[in-house]
Formats: sequence, structure tokens, C-alpha cells
Amino acid sequence: MTEKEKMLSGELYNPSDPELKEEAKRSRRLVTIYNNTAPEQKEYRNEILKELLGSTGNKITIEPPFHCDYGSNIYIGERFYANFDCIILDVAEVYIGKNCLFGPRVCIYTPTHPLDADVRNTGLEHGEAVSIGDNVWIGGNVVINPGVTIGNNVVIGSGSVVTKDIPDNVVAFGNPCRIKRPITEEDKKYWQAKLEEYYKS
Repeated sequence: MTEKEKMLSGELYNPSDPELKEEAKRSRRLVTIYNNTAPEQKEYRNEILKELLGSTGNKITIEPPFHCDYGSNIYIGERFYANFDCIILDVAEVYIGKNCLFGPRVCIYTPTHPLDADVRNTGLEHGEAVSIGDNVWIGGNVVINPGVTIGNNVVIGSGSVVTKDIPDNVVAFGNPCRIKRPITEEDKKYWQAKLEEYYKS
């Protein structure tokens, strides 16, 4: 296996491998260009994201500055919005569903390191994939740790550190992030009524 193949399969790998260093250099170049675009260059921004990321929906917005390791291991669905200072470290794959919202300074970390100091000091590391479902709202300053899966229709409160999987249809927050309550039919009725009021005004 190549070092890249080891990386993507969650095995120990060498991040100083020449192929990976070249891919990281490509990512840094594209991210630098992206972060120096003007707000009115929306089409150009989309072109850069299409080149940088593994795949994207047609309607995505990432407010600069944005940072990632490789970009090519990030897969984003339709109608995605990330506010300022989003960081996605994608040594493993990151999947983000459709209709997702990120507050400012949301960080997704897939890299991790051996617990044994002697092995860690070799410079080898590994990664664990992160998956986020559809219709997810993640508040500002949330950290999502390696290996986490977040279900559909989830709200993660700001400042949370997500260390374990979160199931569908819940509100969760805290450090560590914990489920606080389900999102209920009453919530749906309340917000549908608010929507009707909006359209009538």
C-alpha cells in the first residue's frame, strides 16, 4: 500500500511521504487563492472549491478564511453553508450531507496520533473518518473529533466538543457534547407556525 492508501484506510502512515506533501502543497495553493478572493467573485470561488474538494453540491458557500489538509477527501452535499474560519483536517474522509449549516469557527478533525509516546515520536499518524448527515446545524466554535458520526436533522450547540456519535433528530451540546433532548413534532408545529406568520407579514 502507498502511504496515501494507508492514510485513507485508517492505518498508520507517514505524512512526510512525497506524494502526500505534493497533495498538501496543492491544497495550500488553492486555499490561499480562495481566501484572497473578493465577495463578488462567487463563481470563481465555486470553481476553486470544485477543484479543491472531493465533491460538492451545486449550491455551497464557504466564507473565507477556510482551511483544510488536502481538500480532496471532503465530500459536501447540496445547499451547504459554512461561516468564517471553518477548518476541516481531512487526512481521512469527511462526508457532509445536504442542507447543512456551520457557524463560525467550526472545526472537523480526522487526524489522530498513537497513544504510545515512542510510536508517536516516530512521526507516524493515522486518521478516522467523520460523517455528518442531512439537515444538520452546527453552532459556532464546535469541535468534531476523529471518528464521529452525526445523524440527520441534528442541532449541535455552540462551543460543543463532539467526541461520540450523535443519533438522528436531537439537540446536543456541551463539553463533551451530550444529547439534551429530541427534536419533536411540537418543535415542527411551532416553527411551521412561525413560517406561516412570516409569509403573511
